Amino acid sequence: MATGRYGAWTEIDLEADGKQVSSLHVPHATTRSAYGVVDIPLIVIQNGAGPTVLLMAGNHGDEYEGQVVLCDLVRQLEPEHIQGRVIIMPAANLPAAMAGTRMSPLDGGNLNASFPGVYAGNVTEQIAEFVDRTLLPQCDAWLDLHTGGSSLEYLPFACIHRSEKPALDAKALAALKAFGSALALVWAYQEERAASSAAHRHDVVYLYGEFGGAGTVNLDNLPLVRAGVIRCLTHFGVLHNPSKFHIDEPAPKTRFIELPYESYEINRRYYVFSPDAGLFEPFHRLGDEIEAGQDLGRIHFVDDPMREPTIARFSMSGLMVCKRHSGRVERGDCLAHLATDFDPET
Repeated sequence: MATGRYGAWTEIDLEADGKQVSSLHVPHATTRSAYGVVDIPLIVIQNGAGPTVLLMAGNHGDEYEGQVVLCDLVRQLEPEHIQGRVIIMPAANLPAAMAGTRMSPLDGGNLNASFPGVYAGNVTEQIAEFVDRTLLPQCDAWLDLHTGGSSLEYLPFACIHRSEKPALDAKALAALKAFGSALALVWAYQEERAASSAAHRHDVVYLYGEFGGAGTVNLDNLPLVRAGVIRCLTHFGVLHNPSKFHIDEPAPKTRFIELPYESYEINRRYYVFSPDAGLFEPFHRLGDEIEAGQDLGRIHFVDDPMREPTIARFSMSGLMVCKRHSGRVERGDCLAHLATDFDPET
């Protein structure tokens, strides 16, 4: 009896020239559909030999700017525009994207914490496994477009993770500069199951970004994301005529920041977590410069209005790059986090 692999598959020929628009088929058996699959949009555009860049959005389903930009690019980018290969997944965790949720409604999976994936696992694990096993070994670079989702809002920035591989980090920093965002962040810590860690294990340049949030599509951030993607495709030597994509504005001067890492416990002190459940009243806006010991805001108790609000307080200094969007909070919810200035030349 023949035996074989059970897992995500595609009929796309990753070695063929041309523009192929199809799906990653992920087996998902249910009572309603015994042999069912979840079809994840997968687009491969190739023109001869050259670098391969993976473009991904919808890693978390409620993060929208990247999804908009990549849907446009799927329609606009043709083989004659490039030299090499561009792989596009505009809604990588499609079940989450269709539900407008961070996690997949099918299995509760967080794609960004599922690498290297699981052979014949749940839907989210199979998506991660296909990316890790099939796509990343062929890639030179990966642009993974995020926002703060429904619960958080970020200052828009492109960012990279340190890999502790000097040559790879130098390439990543060059890509970060090429993206051309006004704010650029370097993360000194990464989770081993994250997409960034998967990329680094394959020696792939990983560039991502947080381009807004609050569960909306920000009109000011869409041009930044679009221009950054086009600049990076040009930087990697894939796109040879970027003027066709009408990136008219010059890249702004970039301010570099980082989230330092001495230990996980110290790293967490740059975050503020809600000390209580209630209604969060912030005292600061995104982009405010913060001093250690300042109050971030108050937690009110509308069911017990005579009770004094609980104060949430910063324990470190830095630039407030992220804040809670939703007014209602539970104890332990992230309310904000900071970053500090950074000299990329060091």
